[in-house]
Amino acid sequence: MSEENKISGQFEEPTENDLELAQWVVSHTDRWRDYRDQNYLDKWLEYERIFRGQWAPEDHTRDSERSRIISPATQQAIETRHAEICEAIFGQGEWFDIEDDIRDVNGNPLDIEQLKAQLMEDFSRDKIKKAVDQIELMAEIYGTGIGEIVVKMEKEYAPATQAIPGEMGIAAIGVEEKDRVSVKLIPVNPKNFLIDPNATSLDDSMGCAVEKFVSVHKVVEGMEKGIYRKIDLGLDAPDDDLEPTEEVISFQDGRVRLMTYYGLVPKEYLEEMEDEEEVDLFPEDSLADEYDELVEAIVVIANGNKIPKKEANPYMMKDRPVMAYQDDTVPGRFWGRGTAEKAYNMQKAIDGQLRAHMDSVALTTAPMIAMDATRLPRGAKFEIKPGKAFLTNGDPNQIMMPFKFGATDQTNIQTAQNFERLLLQATGTVDSAGMPSNVPR
Repeated sequence: MSEENKISGQFEEPTENDLELAQWVVSHTDRWRDYRDQNYLDKWLEYERIFRGQWAPEDHTRDSERSRIISPATQQAIETRHAEICEAIFGQGEWFDIEDDIRDVNGNPLDIEQLKAQLMEDFSRDKIKKAVDQIELMAEIYGTGIGEIVVKMEKEYAPATQAIPGEMGIAAIGVEEKDRVSVKLIPVNPKNFLIDPNATSLDDSMGCAVEKFVSVHKVVEGMEKGIYRKIDLGLDAPDDDLEPTEEVISFQDGRVRLMTYYGLVPKEYLEEMEDEEEVDLFPEDSLADEYDELVEAIVVIANGNKIPKKEANPYMMKDRPVMAYQDDTVPGRFWGRGTAEKAYNMQKAIDGQLRAHMDSVALTTAPMIAMDATRLPRGAKFEIKPGKAFLTNGDPNQIMMPFKFGATDQTNIQTAQNFERLLLQATGTVDSAGMPSNVPR
């Protein structure tokens, strides 16, 4: 932020480079979002509903279906897989290791042990274990686990004592404040992540982006600290697909839509190139001209068209601070296959059988009766109640007759149980009786 803007308190006006950079990034991420939504979004939303046990009209298995029951078979499979993997990662106490380099000049293995202890303490403070747990759970549901690495300075407070000068044996008790470098791992829902569809990994993609709604006070705080430039944010339209979870009504007030782009951008958008002479290697109207001279950068776009931050990648190794893995690898594709996708077909079959059974029970259990409407008193209201009296114009045996569809077939439940066994076999999990499946884990 310039000194004049600091003094005057005015918003910074976007430069021509800012507008062109925002248009360049948004035009690419919009196409990436369209590809992702058309191929994956509807399935992801249904996987989430199955995991949470929530019914939606588009989840019915037949037109005449009335029951809304959802089998917990997929929920069990996801939670079992999640528990097994987390136990494999964290169950042995020390869930990471650092190997000592044989070329260690000191020749002392204690330096590595000290580094491990410090790293374990930092991971505990920054809640890395909790973040890994959430990332793995999302990988089981959606097929891909994604985490964003955020490095920032934090204030750390600790009780302290300090001797008072000139006073023997008397000390002041208070709080000591110091800065600490915090490295956090932020779980990212796949619905909030965009990547070049031509890529199969983060490294070979042109770029990736994390988009989410952020409380406006966090953005203003970043402006005050100099992290973001001072710009006029404005408002943005709500987007239900960008919410962390499906809700009936999402809170829309006091938030800003931020998209953080990590990837390649044209060099001229980051630097002022007016005074430098460049040789164009490609014709201006060619496709190659748009993608020459690309550099790694971090660009933050607020509400779709404003840039509060842009800079060349500040990391020494030019790494993108995003990590991703596939729960089950699909060759030639970035997005993986999770437990919910493996169980999907059998889950729909189980739900169909259970709902057919519930619909049948409703027809065979609830009392129904056929009546001669011409021989009922005018304005008669038919209700089933204990001790209820019915008035008829004639013999009730001739006017009213019980109506039954027959008995409910119990084979629906047996078929659903067989489908559940197939679901556990497809996901390689263990059922409630503790019987392992034939699929090795």
